[in-house]
Amino acid sequence: MSESVVLRTVGGMLFPYILVYGLYVQMHGEIGPGGGFQAGILIAAAFILHSLLFSPQGTDRLLPSRLVDIAMCSGVLLYIGTGVLCLLMGGYFLDYSVLIPSDPAYAEALGMTLVEIGVGLTVASVILTMVRKIRGEAT
Repeated sequence: MSESVVLRTVGGMLFPYILVYGLYVQMHGEIGPGGGFQAGILIAAAFILHSLLFSPQGTDRLLPSRLVDIAMCSGVLLYIGTGVLCLLMGGYFLDYSVLIPSDPAYAEALGMTLVEIGVGLTVASVILTMVRKIRGEAT
């Protein structure tokens, strides 16, 4: 697939648009269709497309496995950390309204955004790690 000039050209042009659309889905997930899971899949799909078109080694230079591992852990920590922070502030796990008691509506949006970013990071990282494991290149 990587030998086709047409596929590499079109795929190379689509790569940034897929990433931007993934970020759009991520940021608008709490007010419309989408969210962390869908955004994570889209972002992972962009890097999988890049890997298929430009070689796995090129994608590994663009997105090293160490960075993917850090993103995976950061996503889980962000999700759990938001819930634990809600607990520490006297609410229930993921009771976002306690994050900013003076403005619970803003706190709900903030908490939901933090959790969705955590889910997006984790999903994208797990999918990319699975693809690398299937390729037999990840340790």
